[in-house]
Amino acid sequence: MSRQMPGLQAWLFQRISAVYLGLYTPLLLLYFIVMPPQSYAEWHVFLASPWVNSSILLFALALLVHAWVGVRDVVLDYVHPYLLRLAMLTGVAVMLIAWGFWVLAHTACGHRLT
Repeated sequence: MSRQMPGLQAWLFQRISAVYLGLYTPLLLLYFIVMPPQSYAEWHVFLASPWVNSSILLFALALLVHAWVGVRDVVLDYVHPYLLRLAMLTGVAVMLIAWGFWVLAHTACGHRLT
């Protein structure tokens, strides 16, 4: 993207992340309706799959991007005092980064997401 249209990149990231979130969520729900894991061992096998871990990480990344772009746009549009805007964006960024590291640690290390 060029510097002449900085909003286009954010718009595109949000649309791409929305497509992934919109496809992944119903497919995962359908999977659990059709074949729900009945025991801890089945959950462990399901979550240990590299495909599942990759899709969870991609879901988390898409959710982080989608949330950041959406909250950032709302704050930039409706919060006018500079220091309040800076504090809100910093707080949201810290929370999203912390959640991203939590998901990364729990999926990459093979821990449960609890």
